[in-house]
Amino acid sequence: MAAQATLHCLTGCAIGEVLGMVIGTALGWGNTPTMILAIVLAFFFGYSLTLRSVLKAGVDFRTAFRVALAADTLSIAVMELIDNGVIALWPNAMDAHLSDGLFWGALAVSLAIAFLVTTPVNKWMIGRGKGHAVVHRYHH
Repeated sequence: MAAQATLHCLTGCAIGEVLGMVIGTALGWGNTPTMILAIVLAFFFGYSLTLRSVLKAGVDFRTAFRVALAADTLSIAVMELIDNGVIALWPNAMDAHLSDGLFWGALAVSLAIAFLVTTPVNKWMIGRGKGHAVVHRYHH
């Protein structure tokens, strides 16, 4: 269940992260604004995926929004910290362009590492009835 929750989180984070990095890099933005955009979009898409599934179960928007925040905030935060930390520390990764293998390779590896680190966090939260355990009350 923890790996499935982390994969769900990774999907939203990866969409936002990749989109943010692509937009920032394509527009020639500096590292800090590009990373901020990627993080904001990762949270947006991460929450959106959960919100969509909870709303689909017939829950009102306010409750669904609270469920998404409770389910995903820590998971997305850890994932983004690890993902962006790896990219920031990887030599030349922040200066890579969209056409560079380094850009895509560093991004893929950073997301994989973030998945591995975040899975035990989600396992811990689910074991305490938090995180995606909250979501499962609404759509299972």
